[in-house]
Amino acid sequence: MVTMIRKSTCLLFLAVSGITLGLFAQEPSHYNWGPFTRADSLRGYLSSVRTCYDVTYYHLDVTVNPDSGYIQGSNTIAFNVDSSFGKMQVDLFANMNIDSIKFEDGTFLKYSREFAAVVIYMPKILEKGSNHQIVFYYSGKPLVAVKPPWDGGFIWKKDKQGNPWVMVTCQGTGASVWWPNKDHQSDEPDSMLLSITVPKGLEDISNGRLRSKVDLPDGKTQYNWFIGCPINNYNVTVNVGKYAHFSDTYKNSDGSKLTLDYYVMPENLRKARKQFAEVKTMLACYEKYFGKYPFYQDGYKLIESSHNGMENQSAVAYGNHYQLGYEGRASSAAGLKFDFIILHESAHEWWGNNVTSKDIADMWIHESFGAYSEALYVEYNWGHKAALKYINAKKQNVRNNEPIIGPYNVNHEGAKDMYDKGQLVLNTLRDVIGNDELWFSILKGLQEKYVYKTVDADVIINYINQRTKTDLNYFFEQYLRNPTIPQLTVEITKKADSTALRYMWKADVKDFRMPIKVTTSKDHFTFIYPTMEWQTMKLKNFDPKDFRVDEDEFYCTVKINRYYFDPKSSLKLYD
Repeated sequence: MVTMIRKSTCLLFLAVSGITLGLFAQEPSHYNWGPFTRADSLRGYLSSVRTCYDVTYYHLDVTVNPDSGYIQGSNTIAFNVDSSFGKMQVDLFANMNIDSIKFEDGTFLKYSREFAAVVIYMPKILEKGSNHQIVFYYSGKPLVAVKPPWDGGFIWKKDKQGNPWVMVTCQGTGASVWWPNKDHQSDEPDSMLLSITVPKGLEDISNGRLRSKVDLPDGKTQYNWFIGCPINNYNVTVNVGKYAHFSDTYKNSDGSKLTLDYYVMPENLRKARKQFAEVKTMLACYEKYFGKYPFYQDGYKLIESSHNGMENQSAVAYGNHYQLGYEGRASSAAGLKFDFIILHESAHEWWGNNVTSKDIADMWIHESFGAYSEALYVEYNWGHKAALKYINAKKQNVRNNEPIIGPYNVNHEGAKDMYDKGQLVLNTLRDVIGNDELWFSILKGLQEKYVYKTVDADVIINYINQRTKTDLNYFFEQYLRNPTIPQLTVEITKKADSTALRYMWKADVKDFRMPIKVTTSKDHFTFIYPTMEWQTMKLKNFDPKDFRVDEDEFYCTVKINRYYFDPKSSLKLYD
């Protein structure tokens, strides 16, 4: 039985199968969000049957059958008990079979199932502070991804020689589309063993480092990959096929060596050797701005895929067909100077894989910083002016129709504007702060302070406020939680040799007060400090036609009215 009460504040209570949820859900209709369902809440909300335990380790052992599109295996889930409990939620899509679930002593566990949520009943109350494990046996045909990587599921392809070529994408959809786990981004295992069994003659490339390759009695081959760093579930991947492999080494400025491994279709080996040379430059750039690559322990891999790309941790999927830009196109000339997929997906090793959003509503933490990383790569190689051209060329793609931050607790991301608008917003923030040394120390500081952590928007915002010693909540509220951007309204009036500059912000946030650069003398930009009330500045010998707003560095709309008055007029300029 489901009990549902919706109040005007959008507080939603649900109770079913022993799970009680209480959550704030934003009204869906205004931004075309929702309507949200019970399944959305079970997937996206941290109820007591999820918060009661913390995953420390997974051993996912799966056999992949390309001919039938069928997988089967088990996942061993080791966990700490954060609060005493008798039942826990693990997630697996409803189309997948639960074969059995065992406690650590071999006891078969009872369970109930609702949508993708599996509530497992323990044989006894597990006490706070204790450590346990269960083994979840399962099988079935996972969903097939219709439009990877933008929707989740398996991709069953053939390469040009007719060999199976299999991979998976599941960001947003969730890793429970193909394996049982605590499918919420807030909980990452400290480490993981991934054992993938494939038909003889094929190989699997997954995250981390290959511990062993085992030829099994049934003629199949098992590949055992160990991931030594915390990893988010959606990043766990398989890549099954016949690959050509080559390797290299990147040497960090402190002397650390990072292994670089590349797996590509054999016919593309020559092109890959040339295209992937950019990886070292990318790493040098990102290590300068964000700090050391977070996963030296697990290495760095690029793996050719049949879809565009995905940021699978230490095993980045690459599908840009060895072109510059994104599939050979870009919004600016600067965008055709590099391989977009290498740059963008690898940026997620820092923004998304190292620092991870707790809730997919905050996916902007991954994508806005990931997109801004592209601009920093342009700046690193070709200078700040080129980077500004790259960033501002993205304006044509922005819709400003939904907030960048999505609704929490229902597994729903914000607007797609989180990519292009996101990097425009971060570029604006850099100039609002007005101190590049501080700005870049903030980017690096976020990576250092929240290494291998999951965070939300408030954590990021509070950190920036703390480091800048400035309350920038108004800025983030406007740019991230409202769909529109602020408008600077200006009236500039000249009479004789006196000019009056009158200005104010029009914004959704009542106390919006972003500083911005304008020309108060010809070709010279300086800060003004508009608020939501009119302010006036007197200028001497300044022609209104020379007035400009620095729209390259500040993302906003501008409305300017210019007036000239006869010196003999009795009209007074603004007091």
